[in-house]
Amino acid sequence: MVLSSSLHSLCIIPHTSQSKIPSIFNLLKSPLSKTHLKFNPIFKPSSLSLFPQPSKLRPKTQNFRTPTIRSLFTGIVEEMGEIKQLGMADHGGFDLKIHAKTVIEDVHLGDSIAVNGTCLTVTDFDTYLGEFTVGLAPETLRKTSLSELEPGSLVNLERAIQPTGRMGGHFVQGHVDGTGEIVGKQVEGDSLWIKVKTDKNLMKYVVPKGFIAIDGTSLTVVDVFEEELCFNFMLVAYTQQKVVIPLKEIGQKVNLEVDILGKYVERLLRSGFVDSIKDSRFPETHNKQTFKQSARC
Repeated sequence: MVLSSSLHSLCIIPHTSQSKIPSIFNLLKSPLSKTHLKFNPIFKPSSLSLFPQPSKLRPKTQNFRTPTIRSLFTGIVEEMGEIKQLGMADHGGFDLKIHAKTVIEDVHLGDSIAVNGTCLTVTDFDTYLGEFTVGLAPETLRKTSLSELEPGSLVNLERAIQPTGRMGGHFVQGHVDGTGEIVGKQVEGDSLWIKVKTDKNLMKYVVPKGFIAIDGTSLTVVDVFEEELCFNFMLVAYTQQKVVIPLKEIGQKVNLEVDILGKYVERLLRSGFVDSIKDSRFPETHNKQTFKQSARC
């Protein structure tokens, strides 16, 4: 006798020899049956059973990892780093070596760090010396003011935001749209007014009380001077001590990144998105207009 148990039943199956096979298994072996199943008369563990057995297969589990945001910043500068070395590297590219304290604490190869608002990738680092290296593409040198840096220059540094971090500024991608030129500086109390002139293509995205990233610093535009292609902003005393903008003189360049939301709105308007919504909400009006146009033709 063989004792067989399962989650649903407990029964005793008579032990049978090879010559006495239960009739149900004879049906499986019958030539009249076209099944491809074969039964081994020696009772061994098999997937075929008359009694429900608990499944040994466990459901597949997936380990979901929280995605890390690697290329989004807030415009809240963490520290000012010092340029130690820059120029052509042995591999043929242009490297920038920066001395820092805060952003290098948990740095890894491939991490994104905004340098004066430019999202760059860490290619090498030395935590003992407190230095890290980033590579600059030719387009980056053309589009930004990083080519004006020299050993000893200070730069704004910010690590890419983590999902658990606070969004203190605004959405900054680290994709510099162009540069502006400082054309005015004026002190008022303990604050500093700075006036910047830029390209007409960028000025259309600059609005009073709107966001703008200047050398990676999230700032609020105060006034816009359309005819001069200029705008201004104010730095309070605390911010002046934490960023590099006040250290720059009239005539020097700053990196500019306009608010990405303005670009999306412009794109939607150009694509006819608004018209498509109107047509979906008022189909009868659209049909009448189409009918009139076809009648004129």
